Amino acid sequence: MNNLQIDEILLQEALALGNDRTIIAALEAALREYIQRRKQLKILELFGTIDYDEDYHYKQQRQKL
Repeated sequence: MNNLQIDEILLQEALALGNDRTIIAALEAALREYIQRRKQLKILELFGTIDYDEDYHYKQQRQKL
């Protein structure tokens, strides 16, 4: 693993907010949240790009069950 120089104040704040026991755990949690957020942003980019059938009635489909 590379030696990283990370702001000590940021590390302490992350440890306190996340209730993580170790710096590694806090960093891993932060990376997971970062990745999840970026994936969500990519999904948001799809809104308005998908065509849908204006005649489709989802409530009507429910009644067939």
